[in-house]
Amino acid sequence: MKSLRDIVLIYLPCLFLVGSFTWVIAYTFLPVRWTPLMLKRQIENASQDDYRRQQIWVSKEDISPLLIDAVLLAEDQRFYQHKGFDIIELRSMTRAYRQGESSLRGCSTISQQVAKNCFTFGGRSWWRKAVESYYTVLIELLWSKDRILEIYLNIAETGPGLFGMEAACQQYFHLSSADISISDAAALACVLPQPLVRTPQNIFHSFAHKHAQLAKSLGRNHSMLN
Repeated sequence: MKSLRDIVLIYLPCLFLVGSFTWVIAYTFLPVRWTPLMLKRQIENASQDDYRRQQIWVSKEDISPLLIDAVLLAEDQRFYQHKGFDIIELRSMTRAYRQGESSLRGCSTISQQVAKNCFTFGGRSWWRKAVESYYTVLIELLWSKDRILEIYLNIAETGPGLFGMEAACQQYFHLSSADISISDAAALACVLPQPLVRTPQNIFHSFAHKHAQLAKSLGRNHSMLN
């Protein structure tokens, strides 16, 4: 009989490694229909009769480049340059904190957010952060950048019960994510940091300056390309 020590130190870590690699490899090809975050929200809202999860999986090619660029500008401008962790932003955040900022601002990359939402239940513990970091490295090794972005665009929380850009566009704008305007793309991107509090409608009023800046940058980038 195997000792408890062997099970804890050898077999459980091996099982975790095999399971995590299998899970990540499966998502290389399969659409991500459920995540731990979706399950967590389902449990939190179990007593709410009107709560229902809405997600419509679409390929990255079927989402407007305007919306994709708005998300990248708002959430992770160096997404295609870093390897999962934005060292430049981390240094900037640390420097600002040392110079007197009252708290550390968030600087999670899109890769880190995908790792957190796909493979953890969230939370603020160091253990959760370690698991998130492990999966961040793993998806950066096994997935292409476009695949990471495609999954993010389909699982990001965009409102109560809403996950992904397509479901959000249909709910908020009654449009496909392929047909969104610059202003609406900027508004939806501004929702992402606090999707349970913000909506595109209150972005126009409560975060008008941030929305205007993002829409201006988005318009400038696309006028240069065209």
